[in-house]
Amino acid sequence: MTPGMFAFLPLDRVIFGTPVATALQQEVQLRQAQRVFVVTGRTLNQKTDLICQATAGISAQVVGVFDACVEHTPRDTVIALAQALRGAKADLIVSIGGGTVIDTVKIALVCLAQNLDRIEQLDDWHMAVNPDGSLRVPVVSEPPCRQITVPTTLSGAEFSDLGGGTDTRTGVKHGFTGKYIGSASVILDPAMTLATPETLWLSTGVRALDHAIEAMCAVNAQPFTDALAVRAIGLLQTALRRYTVDPQDLQARMDAQMGAWLAATSIRRVHYGASHGLGHALGADSGVPHGITSCVLLPSVMRYNQSYCAKPLAEIAAAFGDASQPAADQLQALIAELKLPTRISQLSVSHDRLPIIAEKGLANPFVRANPRPISEAAHTLEILESAW
Repeated sequence: MTPGMFAFLPLDRVIFGTPVATALQQEVQLRQAQRVFVVTGRTLNQKTDLICQATAGISAQVVGVFDACVEHTPRDTVIALAQALRGAKADLIVSIGGGTVIDTVKIALVCLAQNLDRIEQLDDWHMAVNPDGSLRVPVVSEPPCRQITVPTTLSGAEFSDLGGGTDTRTGVKHGFTGKYIGSASVILDPAMTLATPETLWLSTGVRALDHAIEAMCAVNAQPFTDALAVRAIGLLQTALRRYTVDPQDLQARMDAQMGAWLAATSIRRVHYGASHGLGHALGADSGVPHGITSCVLLPSVMRYNQSYCAKPLAEIAAAFGDASQPAADQLQALIAELKLPTRISQLSVSHDRLPIIAEKGLANPFVRANPRPISEAAHTLEILESAW
């Protein structure tokens, strides 16, 4: 028998189809929170009225707002948020935004749990590959409060206990995890995504497809996550195409959110591969957004893994709608149809950065868990050159 395990998150509920203001008011009352701290992005907070609308029913309990989250989650931003949360004595956090916002809160909760107040202290609390190739996962204490998340992208960060943060001293992104740093509840309101830029919405939709595809190809894939991944692929590709026809289609947005939810169920339940790992390296090194890294890397990683993943890739091809065409080709065609970049050369990345990114990627746990074994920089460079 093949051994395995599916660990359920301490996620109490997912609320969908209810306006966010109503859902948030119910959550705050249910949790008897008195000191609610809101974390979001500067654009959402300062250039739209969505934050005010969302928090209208809990304004009496809001004791602070932090909107300085920065893409790729640099450590200094995490420390700044942790200090703000301590100062406000927050008993509940409401995170409104994409993966950057939600991950910033996750790592800040690690800081609160372990009483960290300097960026270098985070060196001891991120996941890492040990010299023997095994994975180091520090055990984080329970933080003093939890977060309620209202996602505005399709990154799926709200459905995991994994947060990615960048050490700007080295340009390397690390993963942080802890049992209680993820969402206590998730509120899916497609109306909250209307201000999300088109490229961000569509590219994080490809990121969600990356979750589904790498889950099915994982060395420890399992039927539960496979079933959700297949349904996710169908929902996402249809919903993203519908979005391009009518960006105001709230049902299409909701379907995409549902697909992202199903796809993200595999996060930290199975081992993702080189698309995620090299995406972390490319993003941290060259400032490429997560969704875009999936657009330019995933098809090449699928082709690299073809001989090791023939069966799941055949299932993925069928889920895309044409079992006779390679899954990677169908995905790349979809990305092009969405008018997103399909090659690294289309980005502001110099070709001479590829060997450096290849070296950085080799230290990433996802790269080392790729179904086709990767043990040297020549392997990661092969993928990067193919994606160039």
